[in-house]
Amino acid sequence: MKLLEVLHPEAINIDLRARDKKTVLDELAAPVARITGTPQDELVRVLMERERLGSTGIGGGIGIPHGKLQGLPSLLVGFGLSRHGVAFESMDGRPTHLFFLLLSPENEAGQHLKLLARISRLLKQEEFKSQLMQAASTEAVLEIIGETDEAF
Repeated sequence: MKLLEVLHPEAINIDLRARDKKTVLDELAAPVARITGTPQDELVRVLMERERLGSTGIGGGIGIPHGKLQGLPSLLVGFGLSRHGVAFESMDGRPTHLFFLLLSPENEAGQHLKLLARISRLLKQEEFKSQLMQAASTEAVLEIIGETDEAF
């Protein structure tokens, strides 16, 4: 599965303002709530429950908050960019700048894990991360992800 198949352009925010974990999850969840019709506070609750198991801030400026949501019809991915960085309790203790939000239906464990792995592999490429950090528009994010994912 290619990332652009489940990444919603409306769920891309290249100007995150949050400075802490809860607020960034609120910002990332807001467009997803509009897309899915799920209350924003429910999305944040699911994401925070997952964070309590261990931070999804994997280090290197990357966070992949994710969760499973009852009643969600299909996988959904959002993207956020914080140019100043967020205190996200990452494994390396450094600020997090790039966020991929992944929500999946409760019964999609296999696809959920495959997509998490794909996002992680893409983010191991320094050039990809650097390009995303420089993205000036939603269209640029989509182009960068599309080109990198296609070549992968």
